[in-house]
This record gives sequence, structure tokens and C-alpha cells, in this order.
Amino acid sequence: MGSVTTSTATYSQAMRSVKRPDPVAVGTIVWLGSEVMFFAGLFAIYFTLRSTSPEMWAERTELLNVPYATVNTIILVLSSVTCQMGVFAAERFQPYTTKSNSFWQRWGMVEWFWLTFALGAVFVSGQVWEYAQLVAEGMAIDTDPYASAFYLTTGFHALHVTGGLIAFLLVIGRAYAVKNFGRKEMTSSIVVSYYWHFVDVVWIALFLVIYFLK
Repeated sequence: MGSVTTSTATYSQAMRSVKRPDPVAVGTIVWLGSEVMFFAGLFAIYFTLRSTSPEMWAERTELLNVPYATVNTIILVLSSVTCQMGVFAAERFQPYTTKSNSFWQRWGMVEWFWLTFALGAVFVSGQVWEYAQLVAEGMAIDTDPYASAFYLTTGFHALHVTGGLIAFLLVIGRAYAVKNFGRKEMTSSIVVSYYWHFVDVVWIALFLVIYFLK
């Protein structure tokens, strides 16, 4: 009986020690999967326009400022790097700047996420400026099907980036609010990074299709 009891206790301890995936992280990944399908539909619109209206496609793509969009894209890619640095800090349970021999480990999650927020805000502002320039050149959203597709795809992406910026503010605010930065706060930062990397990858694909697919 004693050995059976010991075996049962050991089994129970082993079951408790098993690391189960965080339901919030899993739910976020599933939701991002549905977002992939949404953006896939937007990509389909572009490829349909390219095959059915090649003359309009060629005319409108000439108005796009590729060097400017390239710089804006680099800014968003850099924000993904700073976001991941913030995740690394969160995994060390380091919300704020500390003294460290390594430069990359001095900043905490909050500082890295503030920098990511700033870069993301610059990216969205850059898109708004680009819209203003295109409208001034006669390419409004209701000009033709290509213009409608352009503003629809890039506009929805800008809304997703704005949602990510709001999420960063919530995570940063939570870090300020709690006395002890724990596993819940770390998980929140990881989930936000999933979303941010997603909008980054989607934009890279959009950038290649919109600005380089002639």
C-alpha cells in the first residue's frame, strides 16, 4: 500500500509540473490564423486587378513613392526587433532599466516597448503622409478600383498597427500598475509581440506586392 501511495503522489506531482500552453497565447495564435485569411482575401483583390487591368495597374504604380515606402518599412521592421528585445527583458522579469555589463540587457521591457511604440507611431504617421501625397496627385480612394484596393489593404493594416500601439500602452500601463512584475505580465508582453510580429510580416508581404510587383 505504501508503494502504491508513493507512486500516486509522484504521478500527481509530475502532472502538476507539466507545463501547459498558456490559453491566452494559444487563443491569440488561433485569432491571428483567422487574420491571415482576412489579409489573404485582400491580396487576392490585388492579383485579380493585376490580371484584369494591367494598364491601370501600371499607371497607378508609377505614382507610388518606393524609396519613401522602403524607409517606412525599415522603421516597422526595426520596431519588431525592439519589441522582441522587450520580450527578452520580460522573460528575465526585468520591467525597467537596470545596471548591467551588457548594453542590450540594461533596458527593461517598458523602455523597449516605449521605443517600439514610437517607431510604430512614426510608421502610421508616414502612411498618413503618403495618403495625402497620393490624393494631391489625383489618386483618391474612389478614383478607380486600384486606388480603392490600395487604400483598403494599407488602411486595414494601419488599423491593425494602431491596435498594436494601444496594446503596447496597456502592457506598459500594467507594468507600472503592479508591484511585482510576474508571469502574467510576461505572458502579456509575449502575446503582444506575437501580434506585432504578425503585422510586421503582413506589411512586408504587402510592401513587396504593392511597391515592387509591376
